[in-house]
Amino acid sequence: MSSTTEKMRAWTGPAILSFGFRPFFFGAAVWAALAMGLWLAMLSGHAGLPMAFDPVSWHAHEFLFGYLGAVVAGFLLTAVPNWTGRLPITGWWLGGLALLWLAGRIAVAVSAGLPPGLVAAVDLAFTVVFAVVILREIVAGRNWRNLIVLAMLGVLILGNAVFHWEAARGDYAAQGVGLRLGLGAGVMMIAVIGGRVVPSFTRNWLVKRGPGPLPTPPMQGFDKVALLALLLALAAWVAGPDAVLTGVALALAGGLHVMRLARWAGHRTGAEPLVTVLHAGYGFVPLGALALAVEILVPGTFGMAGAQHLWMAGAIGLMTLAVMTRATLGHTGQALTAGPGTVTIYLALVVAVLARVVAGAWPALSGPLHMLAGLGWIAAFGGFAVIYGPLLLRLPAGKRR
Repeated sequence: MSSTTEKMRAWTGPAILSFGFRPFFFGAAVWAALAMGLWLAMLSGHAGLPMAFDPVSWHAHEFLFGYLGAVVAGFLLTAVPNWTGRLPITGWWLGGLALLWLAGRIAVAVSAGLPPGLVAAVDLAFTVVFAVVILREIVAGRNWRNLIVLAMLGVLILGNAVFHWEAARGDYAAQGVGLRLGLGAGVMMIAVIGGRVVPSFTRNWLVKRGPGPLPTPPMQGFDKVALLALLLALAAWVAGPDAVLTGVALALAGGLHVMRLARWAGHRTGAEPLVTVLHAGYGFVPLGALALAVEILVPGTFGMAGAQHLWMAGAIGLMTLAVMTRATLGHTGQALTAGPGTVTIYLALVVAVLARVVAGAWPALSGPLHMLAGLGWIAAFGGFAVIYGPLLLRLPAGKRR
């Protein structure tokens, strides 16, 4: 087999195992909606799980390490073959990876009856095996430039391991070092990978629109300064989340990334929400940094959890939703344009983020605002599963056997 297309055509099993984005994007969306439904039921006292984690820590863990882990897998299993020129992982090997991810979700959900070490081992198995697979592909393809992506994946794995250790000790893991490590890794992934794809996709679209300002090419000197400032600010936040110096560092990083985003001509993309949403998703990176800076320097403004959700639900949630919609359309032969349903799920997620942040700043209305945020989240990812599920679960008409 000499091409990715030939390998995909050679697979005669379920369509969902024909390419990496299919099982992981669909699984991530379904889990995001289901886990949020369970979380709302827990908040209202109508449900519970036989788990060792406290409910808030489970909620944070399953979004950050469960949902995000699946999206990262779907993205990298699709992107790495393009980066390396090697064939993609398909078929039962891909199915095995997906089952490892699912096993982690089940192990955490029923962790009350299992040894903590076993729960951690099952949950970490997926990302560790996946990281080894990606390392093999990058080394075999001599694609040294993208080892930085593997390094960020390694930090995500470390954050998950620390999260399990903190939970096993009885600590409140939702505010621990593990969560900050994992969230920091997710934010850096958006800053690095998003810093490549947002200006690239924007340029490609704007060139077809005619004359006008184009995005500044990515990864120039300013971009490297902005990324270094963000990396140092995140490291300070992991080590000292309440320190004044951390607040100053986050404010500086946030300001630099506002400037970075402004260089990508996002103001010209309003006619195509599929492009605009990439800028909006990236915009939550500096917004989150600035909100955390304000909360550190002026405690009680947003509440720390509310400020963090600008990164967790805003930057990570919206950017991953944007990437999943675009990648699914592109890799299934659809037009790269957002229809009414896609625009609706984008807006639902923005409503969810804003409601969650306002809930932190306005505690008296936190109950209904949390409910609104949760319902918006379910509408966004449940809507993705409904709208894009048929594209992910079936091959295009011309490729069906």
